[in-house]
Amino acid sequence: MARRSDDTKRRILDAAYELFYKGGFARASVDAIADAAGVTKRTLYYHFESKSALIAAVLEIQHELLLARIQRWAAGASADPATMVEVLFSKFAAWAKQDRWQGSGFTRAAMEFARSPAHPARLAARRHKAAVEGWLAEQFALGRIKASRNLARHVMLLIEGCHSLILIHGDPSYADAAGEAARFLVERHCDRRPKRAANSG
Repeated sequence: MARRSDDTKRRILDAAYELFYKGGFARASVDAIADAAGVTKRTLYYHFESKSALIAAVLEIQHELLLARIQRWAAGASADPATMVEVLFSKFAAWAKQDRWQGSGFTRAAMEFARSPAHPARLAARRHKAAVEGWLAEQFALGRIKASRNLARHVMLLIEGCHSLILIHGDPSYADAAGEAARFLVERHCDRRPKRAANSG
């Protein structure tokens, strides 16, 4: 019985994610989600007390999946921070070329609920972006970059910027341009050559 309940809950979450991503969090109705999941609205509310709770649950799953995906993308190049960011942005570009790509779900959620800072979608977006930035800072620190947190913030700005511009212009090459800028920033931070003395010949 517990297995059946878990399967039903997962169907609701999967259906909700599809509708949220396609049409927006606010526009997807509970009736439409229940219908897509093949359950009654009463069953949906048995598993989730409100639409806001459902949104929070969907975004929590997406947070875990996306963070794991980013970590997997970077795994082969994590020893070299400059190569790592180049790989990440190339993966972002490939992701953006997919037919169904409509931008970052977390960014879209934050924008939809811009006037409700305490909404679960805003809180989930904040946690996800902070987690990605924190992970980048950890990777840069492992690469012996002293200003790792500052660099992670700069790279996050490039990630958000390229995602927004790709969505606006429909041009994934913005991820390539952002990757070049990110590599330049990382290499600049990695430059540990000693400065020459002013009177050296």
